[in-house]
Amino acid sequence: MIKYWIPYIMLFVPVLSFSQSSEKTFASKDSLVPGSSTSVSFMIENKSDVKKNFLIKVQSSHPYIIPILQENHITISPNGSTVYLVPLRITGEAPQGVHSIIIQGFHNGNAETFVKKRNIIISGKRNLSFTLLNVPEFTKAGEMIRASFMLKNTGNVEEHIIIESKNAVPDTESSLILAPGDSKIIHITRQTQADLKKNEFQNLHLAVYPIGNPQQVQTLYATTQLIATQPEKEDIYHRFPVSVSGAFVSMKNRGKTDRGFQGEIYGKGSLDKNGKDVLEFRGITKNPVAFNSFTPYEEYFISYKQDHLWIHLGDKTYSASYLTEFARYGRGAEMRFDFNKVSLGGFYNHPRFFRDIKEEFNMYSKVRIGKESEVSAGYLYKIPRKDPDVISMNNVVLKSEAHLPYVAGKFKISPQFTFSNELAYSSSGHTEGTAYLLQIQANLTRFTGSALYMKASPWFAGYFTNTSTFNGNLQYKLSKKLNIFANYVQDARNFQRDTLFLAAPYRKFMQYGIQYHYLKSGSLRFMHGLQRYEDRLEPKEFDYSERFLRAGIDQRLGIFQISAEAQFGRTKNFLTGFTGNSSFYTANVSFEKLRTAFNLYGSYSLTSRYLYRNQEQFNYGIRMMSRFSEKTYFSVFYQNNYLPEEYFRDRNLFEVLFHQQILPGHDMDISGRYTLQRGELGHKDFIVSARYTVRMNVPVSRTAEYVTLQGNIRNLGVQKVDGIRLLLGRHLTITDKNGDFIFRNVVPGDYFLSIDRATAGLHDIPDVSFPVLLHLINKENIYNFGLVSAAGIRGKIVFREQQVSFTQAQLKSPDTKKTGSIILEASNGEQVYRKVAMLGENFDFTYLRPGDWNVRVYRNGLDKRYKIVSEEFKLNLKSSEIKDLRIDVFRQPSEVKYQQESIKVGYN
Repeated sequence: MIKYWIPYIMLFVPVLSFSQSSEKTFASKDSLVPGSSTSVSFMIENKSDVKKNFLIKVQSSHPYIIPILQENHITISPNGSTVYLVPLRITGEAPQGVHSIIIQGFHNGNAETFVKKRNIIISGKRNLSFTLLNVPEFTKAGEMIRASFMLKNTGNVEEHIIIESKNAVPDTESSLILAPGDSKIIHITRQTQADLKKNEFQNLHLAVYPIGNPQQVQTLYATTQLIATQPEKEDIYHRFPVSVSGAFVSMKNRGKTDRGFQGEIYGKGSLDKNGKDVLEFRGITKNPVAFNSFTPYEEYFISYKQDHLWIHLGDKTYSASYLTEFARYGRGAEMRFDFNKVSLGGFYNHPRFFRDIKEEFNMYSKVRIGKESEVSAGYLYKIPRKDPDVISMNNVVLKSEAHLPYVAGKFKISPQFTFSNELAYSSSGHTEGTAYLLQIQANLTRFTGSALYMKASPWFAGYFTNTSTFNGNLQYKLSKKLNIFANYVQDARNFQRDTLFLAAPYRKFMQYGIQYHYLKSGSLRFMHGLQRYEDRLEPKEFDYSERFLRAGIDQRLGIFQISAEAQFGRTKNFLTGFTGNSSFYTANVSFEKLRTAFNLYGSYSLTSRYLYRNQEQFNYGIRMMSRFSEKTYFSVFYQNNYLPEEYFRDRNLFEVLFHQQILPGHDMDISGRYTLQRGELGHKDFIVSARYTVRMNVPVSRTAEYVTLQGNIRNLGVQKVDGIRLLLGRHLTITDKNGDFIFRNVVPGDYFLSIDRATAGLHDIPDVSFPVLLHLINKENIYNFGLVSAAGIRGKIVFREQQVSFTQAQLKSPDTKKTGSIILEASNGEQVYRKVAMLGENFDFTYLRPGDWNVRVYRNGLDKRYKIVSEEFKLNLKSSEIKDLRIDVFRQPSEVKYQQESIKVGYN
């Protein structure tokens, strides 16, 4: 007898321990897991001297916590007691937290005798199910890509979910709330470009995660292949791009009007399809007007590059090194051989805009050390002009041949530091000279800076003579918002610049300051410094030194970018000999609206820099550029005047530009300008130009032979196979009465063959997957397929309750369970279609190819008590056949057995 009760005693020891706690507080720290079954015990006592029968009724505080037995009768002997067990089913959707189980006891049908209450704790269960439902296998360029995903909360905690997509637009808000058991189908769309040139894959991205937990992100990608409807025209020739233009130019230059035509031809590209042989050439006829920055100068050159060889013939800015010949425009030739780590080269140059030098020769070699370090050595030989009337800009005339050997290096000392140097020597007749250059650059986490020092001796015959220069800048970040900076510039005085240009004023400049970024869109800066400006021309217009204090602000407000600056200085004027104050106020506003960019500028100055004390100057201007379309844009610029320090360059006062693409490869440009030419302070000149440009792709080699594609569309029970339009890239053809088709003159490659559904019957579909990818490489290619009437599957999800006894009927979940859903998947091995179907509703799959199909049913998080009779169906569909399918889903109750007699438990 004792052996018989031992299992039951062991079973109920935890229950008894449970029952010893207070009736109002759940003392156990353990929590109950949603989706499980358990029991709660109550101690019921009969303190009377007579035997009593009780009717026990059970209630729970939440409908998802279901008492398996809601009513029961028990009998308790006089002065006896018993443990009453209440079995519970906790559904998967039962919410987290403390819930109550209440029993009521009635004696012989009388009024309520006792009420007892137990608390239970349901643990939290967080689980999000994220599934890709559908995405098209192919999408035509220009159409919308649509993909659908299912998001379901299979936990028992309400979820606040963030929805994000990097490249698509969801059809829902950026956040949503999902109650336990709820699901949401999310559709995302992306508009594709109609002018896609080649077929390509597109990945649509969708990510979800709970608010405050971005590390729990779930990401899915939906991939579809885009078919170009306007693909780039394939070609069997390798072509070389060439542009040819003709311009009419008219210029009123210092009261005299010059006009004429100027032609230009330019080409740059590869001579072979592998891109190894690169050719570049340009030819510009003589300038019909005086040279300025807005019309090109006469120029002719051709250059060729291979893997290890580069050759240039004609006009070019030739350069040996920074010290010997930094930039000398002329007509000549240059050649360079590039090996693995060594380069050898040289050039011959006949300068066009420098009278001192008749011609020059250069030879050099370069050795690369690692990826970013190199050492070079060279020799430059200069031959002077034998012209006694030659006048040099710097009063240093080259009277005899000059020999200039030089050595230069660039060294990457560490990832943060780079060091460069050059040393040059010159020998010219009875004079000798040297020059050297040192430069260092640093790039640290908080500090960045660079410094350059150059010095040339009095008789050095290179690009610089009897001069020195120092340039440096540094910046230190005190914090993310605050940084300090300093700059120093000292220009070289004597250098052999081409006479085509004017030299900028001599400048000696130093400033230091602080910048504060008070917002991402705004910053303040404060600077103090010294500057010296000296006119290089005679008679001089300015020569002064100035100590200044400057403050500025940059701020973005909506579409407006605003910059303002104020400068206050004390100026010493070396031309007039007096000292006075100088102040500047500038403002700049830019914004873009209606495809038009605007920039407004204004400045006011009251200075002592020039010939008059307290000289006022008010400059203002505006630039507007409107892009009406990709083929048309229009630009207007106006500025009333410039500072005298800007005399060395051409300056626009008024400018109008209009560009129009007339046909693909045919452009028209019209411009008109009022300008101040270099060196001019007040005389305005007018330039008008009309240019027509033709861009061509000239065939240089044949890369392939045309191929053909032919085939036949079989009639598999449809009304017609003639008049069917087929597309192959840019090619189009129509079938004849027998269903035959052919594509001629097709460039070899990969193509998608597609059918225009509008030319076939309403329910006619190909018997293979379409569009179909074809790899056409043979001279003749054959592809056959058939047209068949589409089949389909339709059906209904039949939901029913299983017949149960009165006691078992109490196991029913709340009515909301009838809104559950399942996922249906139809597949024939090549194509897969998915649908979400609600319980009790109809479903269908249309436009299916005849053949063997497999339909699978997925639970989609459906409760385990919902039984699906069959989860897989194998169907054979014939042409035009619609098969009916019934999917049975029923709710199966849990079965609980009870011992007929009560259990007595006692303690020793």
